[in-house]
Amino acid sequence: MTAHTAPAPAPAAAPAPSKKPPRLLPPAARRARRRSAVLGLLAWVAGIGFCLPAAWMLLTSLHSEADAATNPPSVAAPLSLDSYREFFGAGGGPSPWPSLINSLTASAFSTLLVLLLALPAAYALSIRRVRKWTDVMFFFLSTKMLPVVAGLLPVYLFAKNAGMLDNIWLLVILYTSMNLPIAVWMMQSFLADVPVSIIEAAQVDGARLPTVLARVVAPVAAPGIAATALICFIFSWNELLFARVLTGVVAQTAPVYLTGFVTSQGLFLAQLCAASVVVSLPVLAAGYAAQDKLVQGLSLGAVK
Repeated sequence: MTAHTAPAPAPAAAPAPSKKPPRLLPPAARRARRRSAVLGLLAWVAGIGFCLPAAWMLLTSLHSEADAATNPPSVAAPLSLDSYREFFGAGGGPSPWPSLINSLTASAFSTLLVLLLALPAAYALSIRRVRKWTDVMFFFLSTKMLPVVAGLLPVYLFAKNAGMLDNIWLLVILYTSMNLPIAVWMMQSFLADVPVSIIEAAQVDGARLPTVLARVVAPVAAPGIAATALICFIFSWNELLFARVLTGVVAQTAPVYLTGFVTSQGLFLAQLCAASVVVSLPVLAAGYAAQDKLVQGLSLGAVK
């Protein structure tokens, strides 16, 4: 007679996990979250609004002249690169390369001179402060309060008597003098954050002032220097009034070249938009290449 073993008891069922009720945020936190969402949405709308004219200019440059001149504008018109071909002289028109090279020469050389002159001046006004340095800073800023048109006639007469009309180096000198005050003002605030201890350590090791500026101050203040250089380059690249009055054919810059698309025959809108896109590319490329330094510099180092 065989013995029957009792079956093993079934394991007890695991208790069902209890669902925790969602944690409710306090009213102040909910209001802050809604406020952040609204501000974020407004920021996106503002960003799209700022980019919309540039996007419209790019789209217009890809249309034919007939489609670009329609009212209302034809958004779904066929795209073409004819305006860019015309801009670069494929149709027998003047070449834009001399004007682009002139703008690049004037902007690059003037920016380099501004940095070479503004760095020692900002060093003297921020780290080794001169007497009454606030008055000096106000004087630099006051030079930007003079309307540009007010100085146009004296500059023109000086350039005419000196035989420097239609000379690219005259624009280099003018752009340097125009951008130097704002560069000194910007770099003074950047160099004020440079630790004095590292400068004193370099001087103890026997470093002279040029070495201190080149190997100690410049690397530490590189974001501010990059931001200053980019702003000076943009100001020089976009300057039109002096270039329009003081240049002719030899030293014509890109902004002056753009005015040639407005003729007695009418406004060549598609070609003008194509030329504007091409002229804007160097500034956009420089800004993209130095965007990290630019953000750090314009935010006074708050964004790393």
